[in-house]
Amino acid sequence: MLIRMTNEPEQQIGVGTPDAFQRLWTPHRMAYIQGENKPSGSGAGDGCPFCSIPSKSDEDGLIVARGESVYAVLNLYPYNGGHMMIVPFRHVADYTDLSEPETAELAEFTKRAMKALRKASGAHGFNLGINQGDAAGAGIAAHLHQHIVPRWGGDTNFMPVVGHTKVLPQLLADTRRMLADAWPGA
Repeated sequence: MLIRMTNEPEQQIGVGTPDAFQRLWTPHRMAYIQGENKPSGSGAGDGCPFCSIPSKSDEDGLIVARGESVYAVLNLYPYNGGHMMIVPFRHVADYTDLSEPETAELAEFTKRAMKALRKASGAHGFNLGINQGDAAGAGIAAHLHQHIVPRWGGDTNFMPVVGHTKVLPQLLADTRRMLADAWPGA
């Protein structure tokens, strides 16, 4: 919890050369960096959430849409409201191991996700990406997934940095319903 803030640099003994920077320490991130509770098995029985999500109802799994070989799902830890992922049903780690139909449907679902987000929330732009492998920052490297993060002008502010709080204007269940309703047909 932040107790006080000043414009004056605080001198901290033992943290290096005094300078004008204040530090925001986030030791909780070390658990993520060290991979605590990170699934890496070959399937749902080994703890892969992307393999177990499709067996749930759309509402319980936060699934926005299902295709033949991929599905669109909300991120449980979104960077912004509406942050979706496109995930192959098949447990595959490397993009180059996708079949041609899987690759085509992943691309098509990415387009549909962008259209749904524009329609439902008026997104101004998007960050699209696949973090391929542990070294590239994949939270679940054993199962490929593409992120679609909607962006709006001025959508970042001081809250994540200073308040260690991400402000999301809507519950995930409500976001899932809104995006499923806006999902374009084939």
